Amino acid sequence: MLTVAITGLVWATLSATICMSGLFLLNLLFFSKAPTAIGRLTKDRATGIRYPGEVHGDAGWLQVSVLIPARNEALRIGPLLDSVLSSEGVRCEIWVLDDESQDGTEGIVLNYSSAHAHVRLIRGKPVPAGWSGKQFACWQLAQHASFPELVFLDADVALAPDALRRAVLLRQQTGADLLSGFPHQRVGTLGEQLLIPLIHVVLLCFLPFGLMRWSRLTGAAAGCGQFFITTKQAYEISGGHSAIRQSLHDGILLPRAYRRAGLITDLFDASDLASCRMYTSFAETWSGLLKNAGEGFAKMPLLPFMTTLMLLAFVSPVLCLIAAAGGWINSDLQLPIVTAGVLSYLPRIVCCWRFDRAWLACLLNPTAIMLFLMIQWTALLRKQLGKSIQWRQRSYEIATS
Repeated sequence: MLTVAITGLVWATLSATICMSGLFLLNLLFFSKAPTAIGRLTKDRATGIRYPGEVHGDAGWLQVSVLIPARNEALRIGPLLDSVLSSEGVRCEIWVLDDESQDGTEGIVLNYSSAHAHVRLIRGKPVPAGWSGKQFACWQLAQHASFPELVFLDADVALAPDALRRAVLLRQQTGADLLSGFPHQRVGTLGEQLLIPLIHVVLLCFLPFGLMRWSRLTGAAAGCGQFFITTKQAYEISGGHSAIRQSLHDGILLPRAYRRAGLITDLFDASDLASCRMYTSFAETWSGLLKNAGEGFAKMPLLPFMTTLMLLAFVSPVLCLIAAAGGWINSDLQLPIVTAGVLSYLPRIVCCWRFDRAWLACLLNPTAIMLFLMIQWTALLRKQLGKSIQWRQRSYEIATS
């Protein structure tokens, strides 16, 4: 009986790794970067220098409203504004909403606005009941935008000089009403290296890109709240952030709100256009992912299914390899076990090489998966117990839709 159970586990493990790695490789074909050769930058005829974003002389330039919510971002807001001000080939206005910061964020933005007329500060209003802080901040920002293209950026993002131009033109070419870019995720501590790269692993292993791109299914929508590109018209039609006012994870729920309004959403690899360091410690990483989990996997019956699938695809292959090396599994199962082991590590190795270079954490991938699942189950338990989420010195109930 035990032999039969072990044999069944080995073949279930192999089947899970084949399905997971197959979808991963297929999704890689669709998860492409914005083309570099889109249009042509205008240059000063006398100097040959490309104009930065604040130049207003060419009526044909893309007009972009850059919208940045900021709460206690004194260490990050300056580098972000520097990067946006270095944008090439766009005419942009930059709105920063100071969301009741207590660390000098407002003063830093005021210094930038005094030096650059198109950098403007909004002092955020107190968050009303029924709203989360970020969604209310983004909604206020959108009310001030005057240009047709809207770009929402988290304060921990930094842009390449051609990022705005390429991202907006990609949105126009694809016809997406909401386009989401996944930045390069910078990681420092081991805790960050273990968990943050799973953003790409989970996205590419489990989101059916075909359904996401060629259907209007709400459940197939996905995005990254760090870098959203949309239009003022589409934002108003969908309700924008007011449609997800209680959400703590707009990366999932904002694309779904657009789809419910009959609009098109898409995503792309923005790792060459933007970089982001989300968190700076294991504790902060845990808290941040816990905040997002309630609107991701941490719900019934999805979480038990995903737990089983992820354990079979990422943890069971390593356990089977250890058991085979110890002589506890029949030798005729060695080939499927080795195959499952290779396929299990394939997505993390490819993502590590392409996105984050966190090689030690890549080696410890089964540990990362276990930590990720612990976060999901903790979030589900907290939701069942009616416990709130603490984030940015505020307390929130977990959204259920």
